[in-house]
Amino acid sequence: MPKGSGKVVAQNKKANHDYFIEETYEAGIVLRGTEIKSIRNGRVQLKDSFARISNGEVFLNNAHISPYEQGNQFNHDPLRERKLLLHRQQINKLIGATKQQGYSIVPLKMYLKDGFAKVLIGLAKGKKNYDKRETLKKKEAKREMARAFKDSQR
Repeated sequence: MPKGSGKVVAQNKKANHDYFIEETYEAGIVLRGTEIKSIRNGRVQLKDSFARISNGEVFLNNAHISPYEQGNQFNHDPLRERKLLLHRQQINKLIGATKQQGYSIVPLKMYLKDGFAKVLIGLAKGKKNYDKRETLKKKEAKREMARAFKDSQR
């Protein structure tokens, strides 16, 4: 199965608007207790989340996984820091890239693949406001062309 495929649970649509995604990596995620049940129910939000590297390990921050309704004292903190599972070679690449100014690691989507929760993270470079406007113009032009082509087919 190619990376990024599976049952998508949450997507960070704002990431493609705010960043140029240069490279993507599929990472496993270390979960505790009832977190996987909340993920399977789709109770995840990646809106303001980011990944950072500390001590040679990658951690996902600000990813909101809601507490499971049927879980009692075994529930977890919804915004806790979660470790991402990557190969050492991938982590070294990310360390080298994030030392360059303007690069960051952004989660793009969370999905279930073969029963495991996976996160697609991207090496991203921030967009300026004029880049965002340019992207919106291209998107709108593409939409107009598709609409015109559809009308001409009738």
